[in-house]
Amino acid sequence: MFGLEPHVLLLLGVCLLAACAFEFVNGFHDTANAVATVIYTNALRPWVAVIWSAFWNFIGVFAGGIGVAMGIVYLLPVESLVDSNVYHGIAMVGALILAAIIWNVGTWYYGIPASSSHALIGSILGVGIAYSLLPESRGTAVNWSKAGETGIALLAGPLLGFALTIGMMFLFKRFAPSKAIFKEPHKRKPPPLWIRLLLITTCTLVSFFHGSNDGQKGVGLVMLILIGIVPFRFALDESKNPLDLRESLGKVEYVISRVNRADLSPNDQKSLLEIQEKTADLDRIFAGKTEVKELPQQTRFEIRRDVLLLANRAKKLLASPNVSLSTQDRNIYDAAAKEMKTFTDYAPWWVLLMVSLSLAVGTMIGWQRIVKTIGERIGKEHLSYAQGASSELVAAAMIGVSTQFGLPASTTHVLTSSIAGSMVASRGVKNINPGMVRNIALAWVLTLPVTMVLSGVLFLLFRALL
Repeated sequence: MFGLEPHVLLLLGVCLLAACAFEFVNGFHDTANAVATVIYTNALRPWVAVIWSAFWNFIGVFAGGIGVAMGIVYLLPVESLVDSNVYHGIAMVGALILAAIIWNVGTWYYGIPASSSHALIGSILGVGIAYSLLPESRGTAVNWSKAGETGIALLAGPLLGFALTIGMMFLFKRFAPSKAIFKEPHKRKPPPLWIRLLLITTCTLVSFFHGSNDGQKGVGLVMLILIGIVPFRFALDESKNPLDLRESLGKVEYVISRVNRADLSPNDQKSLLEIQEKTADLDRIFAGKTEVKELPQQTRFEIRRDVLLLANRAKKLLASPNVSLSTQDRNIYDAAAKEMKTFTDYAPWWVLLMVSLSLAVGTMIGWQRIVKTIGERIGKEHLSYAQGASSELVAAAMIGVSTQFGLPASTTHVLTSSIAGSMVASRGVKNINPGMVRNIALAWVLTLPVTMVLSGVLFLLFRALL
């Protein structure tokens, strides 16, 4: 299978199972974010709620696209993604998966709503920084521009969730047709029909958008595994003909040829030289080829390497103030580069299926611990119907917007901060349970540094052993 030696094939299987395990853990760790309100308010029976949530998580993975998935992949330096040594790939993905799972399981065991997104991103950053310590990295650590975008998205989410939920609670108080929505749920009776439908709707939306965002993180993780361990098989989207890259390549070469070398700084000149080397290498690969079968399997990885490095160096060069190009030339380049990336940024349908099943099955297990935290322990009062509905409406909207822009969102932190906002909206800051909020905040603060250190150490250990 895939032309791999038996022991490498075994390691591939182990890594894929580990990725499924991460997404499974993500499912049962984050399930309560969607089902807590409908279970806690008796809008749905627990077993109905978790199956319903699992179904919409499953659908969400297929509907979410791959923008977030590729954002996760490109947190790592491009140089680490074009290493054809399968053992290096195994060390990379093994370290980041193991570190993320250890942290996720640990926080779940103690009933602390911690972010799977933070855990995975911290693990990836740790591997990237550890990679920078190796001789072949040339000091390249992580894609800091992408990490910056991700960090802002993850930081802004909880803050906006807190503020927007306070606003949503105000709207409920102003326009809700019945004050019953602000009462503590009855322990055995379901809520009034309109409140019940509202809560089921918010549960559905959070589940769907959780799948569309968090599921993509699993997709990105699996693609890291496949590209790292089987680079010649999964380097390019097999549904596309690599020879079709030639048209976009020609446009890139045209735009780059219009850059005046005399105006460039030494660093810019170095980037220009590297771009020209990559375009020349692609021209060499495509020369004289008329059918895809004429491209050896080995060249598929070479094409991927050249496209990624070309895009990376060109982005740096065209951002330089020393480069003078017309708006038309820049638009031509942007369109051509976007078309070229469609060959490298993809996920096979069976990867989506594998991740969606893992997430859905995990969603049906282990929800009890976090449900109690969300329903009873964030605030000093039990969650009301209005608090649950407003929190989940805000969380669903924010996760959906993040997915649309290809940014990761922490479902856990967005929802828990929204719950806290709803508690403040009810009776002020004194209504917050300081001990539990402190634990959640501590997990939030510690997740990135702990997973970064853990994954970095594991990566260097695995590289020494493999």
